[in-house]
Amino acid sequence: MPNSLNAHHKENVMALRLPKAELPDELKKNMIKQFGGVPENVEVLWHNPVLAQENLEFGAKAGTWSAADKALKSFAHMAVAAQIGCSWCLDVGYFQAQNDELDLVKASQVPRWRISDVFTPLERDVMAYAEAMSDTPPTVTDEQYASLLERLGPAAMVELTTVIAFVNMATRANVANGVASQGFSDACEIPLAEVPEKPGAASTA
Repeated sequence: MPNSLNAHHKENVMALRLPKAELPDELKKNMIKQFGGVPENVEVLWHNPVLAQENLEFGAKAGTWSAADKALKSFAHMAVAAQIGCSWCLDVGYFQAQNDELDLVKASQVPRWRISDVFTPLERDVMAYAEAMSDTPPTVTDEQYASLLERLGPAAMVELTTVIAFVNMATRANVANGVASQGFSDACEIPLAEVPEKPGAASTA
C-alpha cells in the first residue's frame, strides 16, 4: 500500500493548486494508520487548521449515523464522486467500502452503475438521486423523492440527503484544490471500474 501511494503521489503532486501544509505529528500518524498514507486533501485544508479539524470532526460524526443503510450511503458517495469528477473521493470511497466489509463487486461498479446489472432497484434509485442532487441546478423531482421516502422512511431519507450534500461539498473542494487519486483503492482485490465517457466528451487517454 505505501509503495502504491508513493507512486500515485509522484504522479499527482503537480495537480495540487495549493502547497501541502505540515500536519501535526499525531494527526499524521493517525492518518497513516487509517489509510496507509496521508490524505492530500487534509494537508491542503490544514492551511486553515480550524476549518480542517472541524471538517474531519463532522465527517467522523457523519460516519456514526445509522438511520440509512451504510451500503446505500457508500454507493451514493461514490456516485457523486464519479459525477463531479473527484478521483480522490472515488478512490478513497472504494477503499473505505472494503474496510466496512461492503459488497466490493457492487462498489467497484458504481462508476458505471447505469449500465451494470449488479444493483437492486433501490440501489439504482439512490444513485440516481445522488446524481440528481449533484446536478447544477439540482434535478430532484417530487416523484423521485417521494419514492425513496416511502421505501426508506423519514429518518433515513434526511440522513441520506445530508450525506449526499456533504459529499458534494467535499468532492467540489477537492476538485477545485487539485486533489487527485492517491491510489488507496489499489489495496482492494477487485479493480474499480472506469468512469464511462460521457457522450460527446473528448477522450482523456
